[in-house]
Amino acid sequence: MSRENFRSRLGFILVSAGCAIGIGNVWKFPYVTGVNGGGVFVLFYIISLIIMGVPILTMELAVGRASRKSAVLGYKALEPKGSRWHVHGWLCVIGCCLLMMYYTTVSGWMLGYCVKFATGTFSGMTPADVDSVWTNMQANPGEMALWMVITVVAGFLVCSFGLQKGLERISKWMMICLLVLIVILAINSLTLEGAIEGVKFYLVPDFARAAEVGIGNVIVAAMNQSFFTLSLGIAAMEIFGSYMSDANRLPGEAVRICCLDTFVAFMSGMIIFPACFSFGIEADSGPNLIFLTLPRVFVSMTGGRLWGALFFLFLTFASFTTVLAVFENIMASCMDNFGWSRKKATIVCGVFILLASFPCVLGFNVWSFGAPLPNGATGNIMDIEDFLVSNLLLPIGSMIYLLFCVSKWGWGFDNYLAEANKGTGLGMSPKLKPYFQLILPLLILVILLVGLDGWGWRILVCALVVLFVWFMARRSAKTAN
Repeated sequence: MSRENFRSRLGFILVSAGCAIGIGNVWKFPYVTGVNGGGVFVLFYIISLIIMGVPILTMELAVGRASRKSAVLGYKALEPKGSRWHVHGWLCVIGCCLLMMYYTTVSGWMLGYCVKFATGTFSGMTPADVDSVWTNMQANPGEMALWMVITVVAGFLVCSFGLQKGLERISKWMMICLLVLIVILAINSLTLEGAIEGVKFYLVPDFARAAEVGIGNVIVAAMNQSFFTLSLGIAAMEIFGSYMSDANRLPGEAVRICCLDTFVAFMSGMIIFPACFSFGIEADSGPNLIFLTLPRVFVSMTGGRLWGALFFLFLTFASFTTVLAVFENIMASCMDNFGWSRKKATIVCGVFILLASFPCVLGFNVWSFGAPLPNGATGNIMDIEDFLVSNLLLPIGSMIYLLFCVSKWGWGFDNYLAEANKGTGLGMSPKLKPYFQLILPLLILVILLVGLDGWGWRILVCALVVLFVWFMARRSAKTAN
């Protein structure tokens, strides 16, 4: 079976950016920015994208393009004989599935709120009534399941038409609409009275305010967000490398993807912070910012029904483009590894993701409980799934891709560099080899350990002990032989 390819370079960039652009940009980025002091966080986030996000993204794309395969077979095609790097490919498939087990629910929330604003549910409501819409939806498993099922079915239906006719065609139009909507919404927010104070909070670095949170905490949060927003480490981007042509160098393509991703995140803040300051609402209200705080702003705003509907339509497009991209990855992995047709992959993967998404839905009502997390917090099923993906699979997966591409035990830096610099455009300098081999792994390790909080150091000590025992066992075996 011949490998599908993107119809155009624009299609590749928009689809890949669509995968990166999602709740990490339009939900998580604004509230993490607010919690971490505003402008200083934005500054370190941009730096993290440049020094960490772009390099790891080029590595995922390079493995995909060089192998023309999805994660497992991609590793197998490039790894040294007898090595087991491809085991991580299976973890990537698991990571994509785990991500979609809660991402489809969140995407369903966006769709549900878009419909509610469009149909006038919020018209004439008091702030207390606005809050009750959110609590009532979470308490209603039927409503939660409805929006989730619509998201899953629509996503796999699009992917069933193939790369060009399904994913590329729909994602291109959704991305164009998303970019138009975000500009319109930002302009509207900037015209509100008092909006300039929100812009200052958002864009002007205030190290005194950041010091209240802790500069170290702000930096680590920015580094972690750079990985989450690009969906790095679980082969979500590698699959698009396997579909792209050799005409353009990968660093240039990675920069374009990051620029689009950052533009959407940046403009999301330009919508949210001016609106919050205009209506005297705290900008550091955490995850509730989107579904509790902002609806109160819209119901108090002239034409709020329209602006609320457009805002949540924008969020729906942003989250759904990621859903499509990850669904394609899961299906491609099954087609590559099991020889399935696209039709069979659509049905089997669709049923699996649909069933696997129900625990997250029920975790807010029927199966609600306070499960302990390694960082000392408690959470529901979605919190557990998100912790596994964000704090474990993304940084660990990024570390594995990095080591595979720059170490002599993996694919090797020279092979990676040759693939990254194939074609025309912005290239990667060989002088970066020491940075990739020594400094970048340490930065990723910091993200992993801080994300695990106190557990991180315990896990690190255990891992070092295991490595020492393994090394001594190997040495003893060689001596005996």
